[in-house]
Amino acid sequence: MTSLSARTPRFALVAHDARKDEIVEWVGLQLVPLSGMHVFSTGTTGSRIKTAFPELNVTCLKSGPLGGDQQIGAMICQAELDALIFFVDPLSPMPHDVDVKALTRLATVYDLPMACSRSTADLIVDGLLGEKTDERS
Repeated sequence: MTSLSARTPRFALVAHDARKDEIVEWVGLQLVPLSGMHVFSTGTTGSRIKTAFPELNVTCLKSGPLGGDQQIGAMICQAELDALIFFVDPLSPMPHDVDVKALTRLATVYDLPMACSRSTADLIVDGLLGEKTDERS
């Protein structure tokens, strides 16, 4: 396996509908470290990130309910990701809850760093890239 410092880091960014604005805002706060990596994202989330930050290297996959979660799951199984940032909405019912559980299970099985909130996402960026990225007041 190639060390993270010897290649471009690969992050998956996913957000439920109620947290899409938050993940786009978080990307803006993490623009410097994220600009040096390859971002993979489910359809709508990725499109919103690309629109807000066209300079980022973002690959949009299918929408989560249409298979995007499974595409990211396959990438986890193939060791094609270095981290998963998944802003989950714990307060809304999710029709594709089974897909969400499968994705988080795969991240756990394959020991992939995974964050479900801003603070843990910041810690993953800090830890994997060795940079101080917390810009909260």
